[in-house]
Amino acid sequence: MSIYQRFLKQGPVIASAPCRIDFGGTLDIRTFHYPLRPYRPCTFNVAIGMRTRVMLLPGTEGEIRVESKGFDPAVFPVRGANLKHPLGLFAAIALFWGMDGIVIRIESASPPRSGLGGSSAAAVAVMAACCKAAEVHGKGGDSPREIVSLAHAAEESIAGVPCGLQDQLAAAYGGVNLWSWQDGVCTAAFRRQVMIPVRKAVRLKKHLALAYCGIPHESKSVNQTWIQQFLAGRFHREWIEIIQLTRQFGSAVAIEDVPAAVALMRRELEIRMHMTPDVLDDVGRRLVAEAEKADCGARFTGAGAGGCIWAYGRETDIDNLRRTWGEMLQDVPDGMLLPVDIDVQGLHCARLQDSSHGT
Repeated sequence: MSIYQRFLKQGPVIASAPCRIDFGGTLDIRTFHYPLRPYRPCTFNVAIGMRTRVMLLPGTEGEIRVESKGFDPAVFPVRGANLKHPLGLFAAIALFWGMDGIVIRIESASPPRSGLGGSSAAAVAVMAACCKAAEVHGKGGDSPREIVSLAHAAEESIAGVPCGLQDQLAAAYGGVNLWSWQDGVCTAAFRRQVMIPVRKAVRLKKHLALAYCGIPHESKSVNQTWIQQFLAGRFHREWIEIIQLTRQFGSAVAIEDVPAAVALMRRELEIRMHMTPDVLDDVGRRLVAEAEKADCGARFTGAGAGGCIWAYGRETDIDNLRRTWGEMLQDVPDGMLLPVDIDVQGLHCARLQDSSHGT
C-alpha cells in the first residue's frame, strides 16, 4: 500500500474552486502580452459561484483513477499513462506529486466546455488537493500563487499550446479583479487589482445575466486563430484597443457607470467579431442582439464559438433580458440561463477526518 493510500484512508482531501466570466481574455496568453507589454495588457474577470469540486480518495495501487461527469472513468497506470486522454491533465497533476493508488473524483456545477474556465478551475482544485495530500511527505505548498503557477504549468504542458492564466487566478482568488500581465521573471507573472471589495461584490449580481448556448465550445481553435493572426502581424492595433477597453471597462464597473460599461462591452465585441466572425455562433448572435435591444452589453465567455454569453446592464434592463433570454432558450437544445452569484471565496481545500467517504 502506498503512503498516499494510507494517508487517504484516514480521510479524503476535498477542494473546490469557482468558474468565471471575463472581458479582455486571450491577453493573458504570453504570445500576446509579451510583445504588448508597453501597453499594459490586462484581463478583467468575475468569479462566479458554479464551483468545481474535487475529492481525493484511496484507490488501487499502481494506478490513478479519474472520475468526472460526462466522461467514462479513466484509469491511468503510474508508468506509461496516456496523458492525451481528455482527463489526462488531472492524472498528470497527480503524477507530478508522485502519487500512486488514488482516485480523483471531479464534480462541476458548470456545463461541460461552456467557456467558463471550468477545466482550469478543476485543475486548480486538483492541484490544491494534491498539495494537501503531499504534506504527508513534507512537500506541497498551499499559497494561491503557488497553486496557480503549478496548475497553469501543468495545463500548458499537457495542452501543448499556449494557455492563459486568468482562469486559474479567478479559481484561486475569487472576487472581481483586473489582472495585469507581467513578465514572470523580473517581476511576478501577474498583478491583482481588486475592482469591487468583497462587501460590495454581491451587488454586481443584479447587473449580470448569463446564458449557456447549448453547444460546447472549442477554445483551442479560436485561440489558435487569434494566435496565428497575431504572430503574422495582423490586428495588433485591435489588440491594443482591447487592452484600453478592458481597463476602462473594469473602472466603469467599479464605479457602476453602466452606460459607459455597456458601450465598452459592445465595442470590444465589435472588434472580436471583425477579427473572427465565427466567435459567436447563431444562438450567441441572437442572444447578443436581444441584449442590445434591452440596452445591455453582451459578449462571449472565454474564446467563444459556443459556450456562454454574459450581459451587463441596469438592473431593470437585466431583469427584462433574463426573461427574454429564458424564453428564447426554451427552443435551444440544452440551452439555459445560468446562475451568476459572485464568488468571493475562491479556492477552498481541506482534509476530512472521516474515512466513511469511500469509493
